[in-house]
Amino acid sequence: MKSHFRTSLALFGLTAAFLLLSVAFLLNLWGRPAAVSSHPLVDTNFLNTATVRVSYSDLVRANEDLSDFDCYACHEKEKPPPLRFDANHKLIIPKEHANIVMEHGRHDRNNLCFNCHDEQNLERFQTRDGRELKFADSTALCGSCHGPSLRDWEAGAHGRINGFWSRQLGEAQRKDCVNCHNPHKPRFPGRKPAPPPNPLRPEPDSAAAKGAAH
Repeated sequence: MKSHFRTSLALFGLTAAFLLLSVAFLLNLWGRPAAVSSHPLVDTNFLNTATVRVSYSDLVRANEDLSDFDCYACHEKEKPPPLRFDANHKLIIPKEHANIVMEHGRHDRNNLCFNCHDEQNLERFQTRDGRELKFADSTALCGSCHGPSLRDWEAGAHGRINGFWSRQLGEAQRKDCVNCHNPHKPRFPGRKPAPPPNPLRPEPDSAAAKGAAH
């Protein structure tokens, strides 16, 4: 009999406690949590996986129009185009190539077109060691002068690889130097950093937080 009474008393106590909690919640005695603040959507440019530039190799793979690379549509074969310089020995860019800015190297030490382009065959590159390269082999041209960068590129420490880590899912494509660097002005431009992660709840006011701490 006493056991039955204690059980009834315990159930009554639990029922009363839950009723009191329900009333407390309904009356909002503890207040409500601050509403989650809305955050602007991330700029979609930060989600874009494309490289900043398109290489000749990319155009070939995509079967794009390559007429811009047909040098002899304007130049005469077997007749190297003359280069003109100003009084400070700075290369004068012809108006036909006005979009080119020559800033490869400091103090205009590399302002000669034929350091890279073969004057005898404008549709080829030439390296300092005498090799002749196709436009699609531009990375080898860069590496003929920038040996440490080429070494790091081959090891995957410099440059960029697009595709898949797992070769079972798809190929991994190592991008060329010119996918990031403009060969005539290779200094990589600064980029706006991506925004940091947003907190789930708004951060407390610093002054109020300091007052609460004291």
